[in-house]
Amino acid sequence: MSRDSSKIESFENAEITRSENREFQATEDDKNARQAVTGHTEAEMDAELQKLEQQYSADNRVRILSSTIFGNPKTFIWILASFASMGGILYGIDQSLISGAGIYMPHDLHIDTNQESMVTGFMPLGGVFGALLVYPVNELIGRKWTIIAACLLYTAGGILEADAQSFGMMLPGRMILGAGVGLEAGTVPPYIAECSTKRWRGGLVSLYQVMIMLGLLFGYIDAAIFVDVSGNWRWMLGSSLLFSTIFLIAMLFLPESPRLLMRKGRKVDSYAVWKRVRGFQIFEEKEEFFYMEVCVLEEREAEKDRFIWFDFIRIPRCRRAAVYGIVIMIIQQFSGINSISYYMGTLMEETGLSAQNAVYTSMIGGGTGFLSTIPAIYLMDRLGRRPLLLSLIAGVIIGLFIVGFSFLATDIHTRQGIYIWGVVIYYLFWGSCLGPTPWVVASEIYPTYLRSHGMLLSDVTNFTGNFITTYAFSHMTAAMTNTGTFVGFYGGITILGWIYLLFFMPETKDKTLEELNAVFERETMDIFHENVQKVKETWSDLMHCRENLLDVNFIFACFVVVLSCFSKL
Repeated sequence: MSRDSSKIESFENAEITRSENREFQATEDDKNARQAVTGHTEAEMDAELQKLEQQYSADNRVRILSSTIFGNPKTFIWILASFASMGGILYGIDQSLISGAGIYMPHDLHIDTNQESMVTGFMPLGGVFGALLVYPVNELIGRKWTIIAACLLYTAGGILEADAQSFGMMLPGRMILGAGVGLEAGTVPPYIAECSTKRWRGGLVSLYQVMIMLGLLFGYIDAAIFVDVSGNWRWMLGSSLLFSTIFLIAMLFLPESPRLLMRKGRKVDSYAVWKRVRGFQIFEEKEEFFYMEVCVLEEREAEKDRFIWFDFIRIPRCRRAAVYGIVIMIIQQFSGINSISYYMGTLMEETGLSAQNAVYTSMIGGGTGFLSTIPAIYLMDRLGRRPLLLSLIAGVIIGLFIVGFSFLATDIHTRQGIYIWGVVIYYLFWGSCLGPTPWVVASEIYPTYLRSHGMLLSDVTNFTGNFITTYAFSHMTAAMTNTGTFVGFYGGITILGWIYLLFFMPETKDKTLEELNAVFERETMDIFHENVQKVKETWSDLMHCRENLLDVNFIFACFVVVLSCFSKL
């Protein structure tokens, strides 16, 4: 990507001050510095916006209801993110519903243990196929209609599941459902990110993970509601259709991504959406709109007459983003979350609970996971992606160790208590770090012209890891035991991932999607040396008892977890 580096540096380094109402306002020097990149003074921006407004007003096409029903962009962007994130409910509810349904379904359909593993594991395998469709479908019909298409797939799969009369009918239902989930999981986060301001982007995208955890909780609640009903597992699986219907209707009233519209050459439509989701009341919003246009047009010109998939190999900026996006998804998926979520009911039974009590007790883990994810909405942009993730991942590791060692207890009540305690600790920390952060990072690190391609890579990695850790779980526990699987395998990978992130994870908060180009244009070793220096400063602050909570909060979090563990002994 060719761009005048001095101009970009002046844009990146221009200081923006806060007014008393906490909106960003730019000084005259700032505006002049950025004019070199956007190509417009503020007066020229205002004149161009007036022209776009006239063109938009003269267009007689029918407008989507959501474009005008909410006058305040601050209100509308949260509504957009909340309804779009409902796709996470579909993702989460399927993970937990199969946990409860899996206790009763094998008997009714006369399927063996291997077939049961296929029923559970082939949903994420379908997710891999859905993820492979992220790039072509997003580019063909846009992000909004891709999400709607995913919702239709999810509905069709849900109907097949609930009405399954045999293993042969259940399996394609699971795969179709998985394809829908994989397609929306690779589309919802970038859709929200492309509509959001940099100050709230992390929190708004984190809503997607909050909805996933809410879906997990709803799944456990649904299972508990229908556990005593005749044909209980059919009601459990069929109840997800309520959420897919609500999600489908909501998406019909939401607009397309303004960045995707700009990339398609629909500048007037991009302006109209930006006006509703962001507004042009302050200079920063005007500036970002025109800077976005500069970057998108340059990228569109640069990608002509070449196979842009090779940009992930030949262009260092794109290669670094791809490696980072893939690795952080691997860490998320191999942290044990799928084994705990999908097999919650089964694992509860193995600790000695009855099938009915296993279903009821599963709500404890689901409720903890949902509540623990909510703080990420606030902390993701206040602390940053890096401090939040590194501060809480130690608690995830400790939770895995407690879950794994619980199976060694000889007394059944002790085993149950330690296992449930471990699940609560695990979800308590996983919910705000390894849950939302990978989705936030994946949605923002790729350049606009490669964002669909990059989300395909991240999404395929996510569901491939999901499939491996789900389908192979029963074989893993047979070969390594429950303790070896959770402590040695999942715990070991999470520790190695924590070390990688500690030294190679860049911070992406408080930057526009276009400004992040400069972050990933830096050499990998520059990021490494910067992070090493941060680690040294952290230990220095700790040793001298400095109250720099932004840097040392991850160490304090570790202490809190350890102390909480001792308090339970």
